Amino acid sequence: MRTEDTDHRLAARLAALRAEHGWSLDDLAGRSGVSRSTLSRLERGELSPTAAQLGRLCAAYGRTMSRLLAEVEAEPPGLLRAAEQPLWQDPATGFVRRSVSPPHPGLRAELVEGTLPPGAEIAYQAPPVPGLEQHLWVLGGTLRLTLDGSAHHLATGDSLRFRLHGTSGFHCPGPDPARYLIAVVLP
Repeated sequence: MRTEDTDHRLAARLAALRAEHGWSLDDLAGRSGVSRSTLSRLERGELSPTAAQLGRLCAAYGRTMSRLLAEVEAEPPGLLRAAEQPLWQDPATGFVRRSVSPPHPGLRAELVEGTLPPGAEIAYQAPPVPGLEQHLWVLGGTLRLTLDGSAHHLATGDSLRFRLHGTSGFHCPGPDPARYLIAVVLP
């Protein structure tokens, strides 16, 4: 799914973002809730980040995960064939994220496909950008989406539109993987 090149570019981008903000590892650890030692290993490329860790870092930097991942890709083409769409896999949960339409600096919306294996759960403590608008459409399986403590049980074909302001969580109860499409719109 991920290539070694992508992992190295992601590590370098994470280090560059911290430097751009003028933060020490301790500063970023305090802002993100990710330990100093883990941050150091992530920035050196010794450890692949989980979706939860990337979510915390994106929240600290005020950017979406799509934007961060697009920043480590080569110049994005105008047309992206299915085989060329960037994939990222969470090593902790097996969650697979496909950037269907990589972000562009002048555009505010993007499409992301997610596949969550049965039993997997991902929790985010804060949105990457407060007020981020999302439209979620379940393409297959079932998904429990929790937004600020309110659970939404979605089956194939169901959709939900919402804005992120607090905690969120994705859980696939199974027995099949949950496959869904999210339209992400910056406020």
